[in-house]
Amino acid sequence: MIEIKNLSKTFSVSDGQVEALKNINLTINDGDIYGIIGMSGAGKSTLVRCINMLERPTEGSIFIDGVDMSTLTPKELRNERRNITMIFQGFNLLMQRNCLKNVCFPLELAGVKKAEAQKRAAELLDIVGLGDKLKSYPAQLSGGQQQRVAIARALATHPKILLCDEATSALDPQTTQSILSLIRELHDKLGLTVIVITHQMSVVEQICTKVAILDHGEVAEIGDVSEVFSSPKSKAAKSLVYPEGFDSDVLQSSNGTGVIRVVFNGAEATNTPLIAQMAIDINVPASILYASTKSIGSKAYGNMMLGIPGGRDEMNKAMEYLKKMPGITVQEAN
Repeated sequence: MIEIKNLSKTFSVSDGQVEALKNINLTINDGDIYGIIGMSGAGKSTLVRCINMLERPTEGSIFIDGVDMSTLTPKELRNERRNITMIFQGFNLLMQRNCLKNVCFPLELAGVKKAEAQKRAAELLDIVGLGDKLKSYPAQLSGGQQQRVAIARALATHPKILLCDEATSALDPQTTQSILSLIRELHDKLGLTVIVITHQMSVVEQICTKVAILDHGEVAEIGDVSEVFSSPKSKAAKSLVYPEGFDSDVLQSSNGTGVIRVVFNGAEATNTPLIAQMAIDINVPASILYASTKSIGSKAYGNMMLGIPGGRDEMNKAMEYLKKMPGITVQEAN
């Protein structure tokens, strides 16, 4: 379990001080995939760097399995960091080393024998789908492949916690989907606790179960992903869920019309409009109250708010119909 208690971080700058984090309190349970989301400058990356003590908090504490990280000696902290590994937006691979040697690097630092390290590295590269790239160098790989090497390297020391700091921000949407699926697969297989730092709501919606929304260094909202994103309360949450300014008052003035939110995470974009097809197939009409979607290649991304007249039965029919579509998530908005 990770417990963040009354955490604050202040940086000194040339014209004064900047409060990057202000009295943060979060509990992340073992096995969670926990999203921490916010706009640029919200304090997300500072928070994740405090978790593994790459940044020392100005005030407050980080407890991991009951151990106060701030009380550890440098040697104890190095040992603890083997259990808390991190992947970054920029991959941070060693360009002069091939894939195998990149993954071996943390094992070398831990004093693992060469043959054992190479065996472990080869196994991990196979797990992340790069078993045929052992001798390839980072410059020979795509961005998605480089991030897979970085993930394999992060797993080399058998960590319990994986920190993902904007790990998909440099990738195109389709590659992002494959990396997120890999992280979910590794979480399920290895029992990892995963903390996902991102400004992309779609990333949190796809793989996280819990979410905290940061705004100017403070926790604006916290809860289950389905709850926060279907019924955002804070201004910061609403700006993320409705980036183009959807008027949430519509939800309160819908006069008996049910409202559902449809999220497109790589759904197949076809020439047949989804809403019209739903009316044809199950005889449930829908009005589009809000939409922010885009097509990339043959895939659709974004979200849409639909008004469903006719009461609870009709709304349930619509939700069940839409849930059958690949790449689509459906939530009741209230």
